[in-house]
Amino acid sequence: MAYTTIDKPTDYFNTKLYSGDGASTQAITGVNFRPDFVWIKSRNHTENHMLSDAVRGSTKRLRSDTTNAEDDLGSNGIQSFNTDGFTAGDGDAMNASGQTYASWNWLASNTTASNTDGSITSTVSANTTSGFSIVSYTGTGSASTIGHGLNSTLSTIILKNRDDGSVFWYVFHKSLGNNSELYLNGTDSAPGSTGAWNTTSPTSSVFSVGSHGGTNASGQGIIAYCFAEKKGFSKFGSYTGNGNADGTFVFTGQKSAFIIIKNTSTSGTNWVMFDNKRIGYNESNYYLRPSGNNTESTNIPLDILSNGFKIRTSAGDVNTSGNTYIYMCFAESPFTTSTGIPTTAR
Repeated sequence: MAYTTIDKPTDYFNTKLYSGDGASTQAITGVNFRPDFVWIKSRNHTENHMLSDAVRGSTKRLRSDTTNAEDDLGSNGIQSFNTDGFTAGDGDAMNASGQTYASWNWLASNTTASNTDGSITSTVSANTTSGFSIVSYTGTGSASTIGHGLNSTLSTIILKNRDDGSVFWYVFHKSLGNNSELYLNGTDSAPGSTGAWNTTSPTSSVFSVGSHGGTNASGQGIIAYCFAEKKGFSKFGSYTGNGNADGTFVFTGQKSAFIIIKNTSTSGTNWVMFDNKRIGYNESNYYLRPSGNNTESTNIPLDILSNGFKIRTSAGDVNTSGNTYIYMCFAESPFTTSTGIPTTAR
């Protein structure tokens, strides 16, 4: 019995920390692969998040903490995706002197293909092994389906209308179902559906959108980051807070390299993100907010464990009693290898 198909998750996802040098370019190495999707945030300055991918083009930026439309940073953006990382330009979002940065890097396919599985033809860079694809399409303004290329049912979609600076980032999560969504740039709870997903769950080949401008505005470009759960590499689920400093333990079947959490019950709560490089080994892990440009902080303690994570606070962003939380995790190592051997025994 195979327990995971990926024994080395760092071949598909990796966190890389670095310091800006203020030069016109800086080669960031040590990622271990050529990334197709890079998410960067300054750790010690109030800067916007910067999301760039190989499908839209490396210099083109979206910001998870705002509704802003895509812009092209030119020499201030990522200049190239390389075999072991990327080359940062001279912008404050990624390479200012005196600033420290976290970058989260995903591998798709290092190429693109036209996908006609849906009623809208999409451009896709898909990695079926790790369950990650980048999907670009043009909206029609009417209920449609879009091919994602993963041959597995999606667990999460993070989506942005690239052309409209007034609409939110939309997040589908399997724990919410197809009649609700979250906003990555906001602090809302999970509202009732506005037609974002056409009240239809994703399949192994397509996801659905309604007529909503955020997910399917006529003639406007949309980008979607799609994730299918892969045992021992990625986990997408939910838990209930207990309101205690000795908080909930969440079993994921992996030691996580990257964790994102959101309270879906209470408005005014932040998305929070942790990784295994910014301390990474005890409850003093630093966190950042996808929905804010804040610097990193340690006042939401969380343990990253070999088989899951444990909350160490009653803070509302992660552990109000009776509230529901969704999470997204990507692995540093599986709890059990593809041969059934616990990683702690190797």
